[in-house]
Amino acid sequence: MLPRVTKETHMKRTRTIRIAAAAAALSLGLAGCAVEEGQQGGSDKLTVACGAMEEVCDAWTKAFQAKTGIPTSFVRLSSGETVARLGAAKASPEFDVWHGGPADGFGAAVEQDLIEKFVPEEAAKIPDKYKDPNGYWAGVYVGALGFCSNTKVLDELGLDVPDSWEDLLDPKLKSQVSTAHPSTSGTAFTTLWTQVTRLGSEDAGLDYMKKMHSNVLQYTKSGTAPGQVAGRGEVAVGLVFSHDCVLYKERGMTDLEVSFPKEGTGYEVGGVAVIKNARNMDAAKQYVNWALTAEAQNIGPTVGSYQVHTNPEAASDPRMVTLSDIKLVDYDFAKAAAAKKELTARFDAEIAAQPKE
Repeated sequence: MLPRVTKETHMKRTRTIRIAAAAAALSLGLAGCAVEEGQQGGSDKLTVACGAMEEVCDAWTKAFQAKTGIPTSFVRLSSGETVARLGAAKASPEFDVWHGGPADGFGAAVEQDLIEKFVPEEAAKIPDKYKDPNGYWAGVYVGALGFCSNTKVLDELGLDVPDSWEDLLDPKLKSQVSTAHPSTSGTAFTTLWTQVTRLGSEDAGLDYMKKMHSNVLQYTKSGTAPGQVAGRGEVAVGLVFSHDCVLYKERGMTDLEVSFPKEGTGYEVGGVAVIKNARNMDAAKQYVNWALTAEAQNIGPTVGSYQVHTNPEAASDPRMVTLSDIKLVDYDFAKAAAAKKELTARFDAEIAAQPKE
């Protein structure tokens, strides 16, 4: 038999339902306020677009979180991907900070008004040649572009370790060179702009890349991948920043050897910047200032990231390249950034899309 419902019981149940409904409405209202505050920058959660090696991205963000208590995460992206994603969500970006990746990528982002102008206190310690004169980004490391060769494969081909850009055009290296695509990779764009710089014009630079095209196995998405491709013996030579090759050899790809072109090579200044319209502007500025400290830069070598530091107070490491020992081209980051969109479009149409001879 069902229990009897009296008038008094019914009134009590009605009051209970009304109280529960009011509590639920209040809870929803507070939740709505929390979401709105987060959208306006009230949340301290920080998201970093990171263009460096994944291990160091992880180490950087964990160290910053441990130091400040601000929950910090990262997404590993090439510089081309970062600019594209920032451009697609300009009014409400998914990232607060961009950390790592070549400066010409940062310059391209500045051209599109995707970076917030900010000069942190620690920037005063960074040499002028490693930071944007207008205060949009500052450099956290320097890396030199080099040849990452598999000596075993070269021996099988009857070739010496390359020490010239012309060596990469040897017919014996057909499908034996790995490089990334300059539209997606800052490393690969550094390769392209290096040819433009050393040969004197965009046409001459593209002409060199056309000649090398038939020797390229495939254009990878990531700039670090060619070193691994060479390390596995799939090609004889990978074009990467030299510190990546040093790391892969250290981790077991023992046939790898680093060399540099005698005509001169390009280099990167890895940057850090606050994203325009960042949801967490205060935390983003705090992160950028921290990234320029010796404390932050010293993290790199602990996880196999052997770029040269920009902060003179940071510790050196014997596995870092000595920049004075190699010939560097006169790499103009501002000019490279301004030319990047049109030049990569030409590369797509005139080189990457063309059949190999």
